Amino acid sequence: MKGIGMLLLILGCLIASAGLIMLVSPRIPWLGSLPGDIHYRGKSTSFHLPLTTCVVVSIVLTLLLNLVLSWYRR
Repeated sequence: MKGIGMLLLILGCLIASAGLIMLVSPRIPWLGSLPGDIHYRGKSTSFHLPLTTCVVVSIVLTLLLNLVLSWYRR
């Protein structure tokens, strides 16, 4: 039971953090406009691929998850 409770607590914190990030992300001006992000605007179409932003966010989340999991294993 202790393991399930800790898992639910961690999942709840992750979901709350994701919601907070979604609320705050429009206020971060560089998010989605880093060098390496692809923007294309045609006459009637537009395409946006935030490639570099995805890599940066992935690295940050990986570091945070490793930190949380190392703390959990102690």
